[in-house]
This record gives sequence, C-alpha cells and structure tokens, in this order.
Amino acid sequence: MSGPPELTGPDLAQGIPLAQIPEGELFAAHAFGKPLVVVRRGDSVRALGAQCTHYGGPLAEGLLVDDTVRCPWHHACFSLRTGEATRGPALNPVATWSVERRDGRVFVTKELEPGDGATPLPGRAPAASAPTTIVIVGGGAAGNAAAEMLRREGYGGSITMITADESLPYDRPNLSKDYLAGNAPADWIPLRSADFYKQHRIDVMLGARATALDAVSKQVTLEDGRRLGFDRLLLATGADPVRLKMPGGELPHVHYLRTLGDANRIIDAAKSSRRVVVMGASFIGLEVAASLRTRGLAVHVVAPEKQPLERIMGPEVGAFVRSLHEKKGVVFHLGQSASSVAASSVTLESGEQVAADLVVIGVGVRPALALAEAAGLAMDRGVSVNEFLESSVPGIFAAGDIARWPDPHTGSPIRVEHWVVAERQGQTAARNMLGRHEKFDAVPFFWSAHYDTTITYVGHAEQWTSLTIDGDLSRADATVTMKSAGRTLAVITVGRDRESLRAEVAMEARLTPHSPAPPGTAT
Repeated sequence: MSGPPELTGPDLAQGIPLAQIPEGELFAAHAFGKPLVVVRRGDSVRALGAQCTHYGGPLAEGLLVDDTVRCPWHHACFSLRTGEATRGPALNPVATWSVERRDGRVFVTKELEPGDGATPLPGRAPAASAPTTIVIVGGGAAGNAAAEMLRREGYGGSITMITADESLPYDRPNLSKDYLAGNAPADWIPLRSADFYKQHRIDVMLGARATALDAVSKQVTLEDGRRLGFDRLLLATGADPVRLKMPGGELPHVHYLRTLGDANRIIDAAKSSRRVVVMGASFIGLEVAASLRTRGLAVHVVAPEKQPLERIMGPEVGAFVRSLHEKKGVVFHLGQSASSVAASSVTLESGEQVAADLVVIGVGVRPALALAEAAGLAMDRGVSVNEFLESSVPGIFAAGDIARWPDPHTGSPIRVEHWVVAERQGQTAARNMLGRHEKFDAVPFFWSAHYDTTITYVGHAEQWTSLTIDGDLSRADATVTMKSAGRTLAVITVGRDRESLRAEVAMEARLTPHSPAPPGTAT
C-alpha cells in the first residue's frame, strides 16, 4: 500500500511527439496531476492509471504481456484495452484515458469512468442456459471473487454467499502483516462495503454455517435449519487453523489467527502484553512474529523445524528469513515444540520455560472438507475437481484451499493454500458456472512480508532436485530457482519483482508455445 503517487515522465496533457513513446514498452507519464502508464504499438497509443488497484503497486515497473499490464508487486493483471482487472489479487479496474493525436503529437485529454469491478462490461452476457440460482458457500478470497465475477460477466440471477464469518469479505493476507503490525487502518481491510453487495444484488449471509449438502436435490442446509436450493454451487469453505492439544492450550491468552475477529483479539491482547511466544515458523507464524515485534513486544518463536520454511523454500531462504527476524531481536527455539502453557510462561519439550503473557499458535491449517465429504463428492486430500474446477457432481464446483485440481504446469493434481490462487480460481469457477468452459491454468503465486522485506514465489515445488541462487540473499537481492529434471518448478525472488513476473510468464509460455516469453525469463 503506497502513499501519494509520484509523477514521473512527460506531461501528456501538454502532448509529446509520438516518436518519444517507445514501441511496445510500458512508459511512465502523467496528466492532470495523475500518474499514467502508456503503451504504444505502431500508431496506436493507450493510457492507463499507473497504480495497481490492489496495493498501489507501480504498473510502469511491471510487464506488458500481450494485451495486459501486470503489476510487479503481487502480479495483478489489467486489460490494456479496458483497464479491467482480469485476475486477482486486484478486483477493481484501473482508469483508462482518452488519447488524441494532433500534428504528430500525442495528448491525453480526459479520464474515463473505471467502474467498480463488478459492473458488466459491454458484450458480457451469460448463455441462455445460464442458471437462475447460484449459491456460494464461503466468504473468503474464492467466494467473494466468484460473486463479483458473476456480476461482471453479466449474470443477472440470484447470488447467495453463505459465510460463517461475522464480517463481510476482507483482505485476509493483511491480517498477519500491516494490520496486525498497526500500519494499516481498519478501513483498509474490508474488500467491499455493505452497499456494494446490496447494489450488485449479492446476498451475503453472515454468521451462517452450512451443515449439509444434498447433491441430488441441490439443497444446502444451514445450522439454523434453513434450506437453500441452487442450480449451481461453489464450495469455497477455505481452511481452519490446526489446533494444538496441550495443557493450557485453552487459556484466554492463547490465540489463533484466521479471521478478522482473531486479529482484533490479538491486537487487543498485545496492547497489555510485553512478551509473546509464537508457536510455529510457518508463513503466518513468522508474519505474526514480525508484526508483534514491530509493536514492540519481545518475541520468541518455537518450532520443530531445524530452519524456518526449509521444507517449502529450501535451507538458504529459510536461513535468510531467520536472519531477518533475529536482526530485529526475535529469539528462535528450533528443533523443539511446546509441551504446555501456563499463565505467564510456555514450557518446551526440553523443559525450558519461556516467559509469555501472550501466545499465538500458527502451525498450519487444514482444508474444511466436512461438507463435501458428507455430500459424497470425490476426494483426494481435498475436493477433486477437473480442469474447469467442477467436482465429481455436475453443477457443483470447488475453489480455493479445498480444491485439488490437475495442474498443467506440474502435470499432477495439486492443492494450494494461497490467497491469489483462491481468487483466480473463484473467478474461473464463476465463468464456468455460466458455461464458459475455461480451463484453470494460472501459475500459483504468493508473497510473504517480513518487516520491510517481501518474498515472492511463483510456481509449485513440493520436491526439487536442484536449487540455484542468483544474487545475494543477505542483501535482499536474489532469484532462487528450484528445478527437477532440468525443469523449473518454482522461482523465489527477493528485491527482484520484475524477475518474478518474468518467471511467471515463462511458466505460462510453456503451455502456449506460440506466445514467446520476455527476454531473460526462466526455462
């Protein structure tokens, strides 16, 4: 999330010669006090707002890929023609601007209305066989993105989103990052306002838990006994934190972080705490550690691993992340677990006691599969879906943390617990519920923030045979490539946002050989 936009490049309200705009590149400019990114192809020139609508990333530092502009920070993608956010994490479009040519010069004349991200674009209309009633179970990344995409695609039927959460859909990744650290105000966290859902006729049922799914009669039963019928259903039930069973694990100063309510309770507890033990060196655990250290608490991390994140990112990146935290004063207790919690301390398996008046447990999550399992859907450590994200029961789709899909990049079914993947799957599932028959083939992507350092990861590598590092991790300037049998499975970058984008595009290009990757991409 950025501050006031910096104006760079020429003022296109005053006009510049066409020849000064480079061919086929992202070109930074401004007009009427607003930053622009401009693209010239031959005699055609298009101008878009230069700030990503997700967290304000600088689009001019991103990549131009075919007819899209991609954000360097979190890989949001925008249509060069319409400004539409074509896939997550951005939901809102960027503004487009009118461009005129006069006497060999290019002028930007006015900003066009960008819409709100759920307004149907011209030409978007579902097929005549589109369903009349769609129910979405889950109000997280996948569920919310699906509901919005249905409206953006021109769907006019009923949409009901059922969520056990008490809050409207919100920016979950921020809960363990800036929001918990105190750097993000509360009004940044909701994805949309209540008026947005009302305006677009999306019925959000808060605090409502689905307890049964009848795939034959096409009905969902809620905890209070109500039943909702559907023509199409999206299961996006997400995941629940793994809860540790140990003496003292239910004490009031022991917390888990999954929901906005959880984050608020931790924030309240942190205000009167001085020492915190974080159990788990997962991404969530480490981000919580960074955020609470930023608040001035003494932080100890307890985890059974020899190195944080080693299993996912390798020992070198794990050591780098550990060093980031240790430089800020975080103390690690690795290679061991906690055995009990008391009012003012945590006892480790070794017998060591660590003082703590606040405990946060972040040892991972489990996909919420009970509803799908009881309904008889095919399962494989998740809900098995095809390349269109449809389950074994026609008309029932799954997306997000619970979905295991045939990934064309790895050649195997995978399940990924990342926000961007969930949003993109929700969007694809929405289109397929309307009969678009669109394969989900996006490259998995996620990011993790630790103090002022962000790590990005594209691809998916459960195992790898070689890991190479280009650059210097200690200087937060590196690209880490994970391969198996000579094939790039995943690329991790620190301080090299454009390299991360190039790696993503290269992986996409392996599926579409006719679309060449930008120079310097991984293969």
